[in-house]
Amino acid sequence: MSIKIGILGYGNLGRGVECAVKQNDDMELVAVFTRRNPEDVKILTETATVCNVADVEDWKDKIDVMIICGGSATDLPKQTPVYAKMFNVIDSFDTHARIPEHFANVDAAAKEGGHVGIISVGWDPGMFSLNRLYANAILPDGNDYTFWGKGVSQGHSDAIRRVEGVKDGKQYTIPVEAALKAVRNGENPELTTRQKHTRECFVVLEEGADAFDKALLLNALGKLEAAEHNDEYKDVITGELDKLIQDNTINMGENDLVNYMYGNACYSVGKNDIAVNIAKQTERQPRTESGYFTGAEGGRCLCTAFKALSFYMNYETKDGGKEHYNDIIAQYNAIYAEC
Repeated sequence: MSIKIGILGYGNLGRGVECAVKQNDDMELVAVFTRRNPEDVKILTETATVCNVADVEDWKDKIDVMIICGGSATDLPKQTPVYAKMFNVIDSFDTHARIPEHFANVDAAAKEGGHVGIISVGWDPGMFSLNRLYANAILPDGNDYTFWGKGVSQGHSDAIRRVEGVKDGKQYTIPVEAALKAVRNGENPELTTRQKHTRECFVVLEEGADAFDKALLLNALGKLEAAEHNDEYKDVITGELDKLIQDNTINMGENDLVNYMYGNACYSVGKNDIAVNIAKQTERQPRTESGYFTGAEGGRCLCTAFKALSFYMNYETKDGGKEHYNDIIAQYNAIYAEC
């Protein structure tokens, strides 16, 4: 009697699971569940049914094991506990720092439904975890180090593509050469995750993506440039900023975080004067006789001031930011006292 398998999610991982099932005579794929239109999903197993994920409860008594093939960033933390109440489940959750939390959530759900849940079945965590366990068992005084790449990270790429305004994205995991060299030389360095790998992100924005998306990406590239001093990052940032700059500034938007991130990007490529001019736009805002910023109807309003608050909090010690920041705080305190 074969084990009846269901696959939830039919991307790269789901297709790989289907191929693995076909290799085992004691397993039978009976259904694939997708968020897409089932008619648009073509699978290899002619005897299996493709269903919309909304119909998954109809299969509770027809599937022995549901293999959940979503991403670790947003899918599995929600999906696995939900479906563990209905099925025996397996997932490949690989956000290491959150595994105890994920385990607790799946454990509680599986116990409630009377099922078995197995999480984090994959390469790392998973197969490579066992490799490290065996190695540490026979070399108790040694250290283990895991390096990935160079290569595309499916999980991190999936997380990028889920950002609103992103049309497509790829994240490449690249070992830090200095860290590799230290390990190979037998120096036994203590390395954090960030010290072992560089993560390069390549993103294509949707047509008409809003200012927040663009500011967020430019800010991230600015951080990468500061860490790696890579001229390619600097060229991309400069090119995108040049499209936005008019009259030696970038028009201040309604979102203070956008202004802050544009300012960061400007500073990262030496456009300090543009960063200052973004913030100085508050100087042109109308004020009451008492010095308060005014709203649309002429009354006191701090909305305009707060458009630049994050910017000045970051740059209060240079380029005149201290005076602007103090002005905003003084207005806030005065209005708060009066009210």
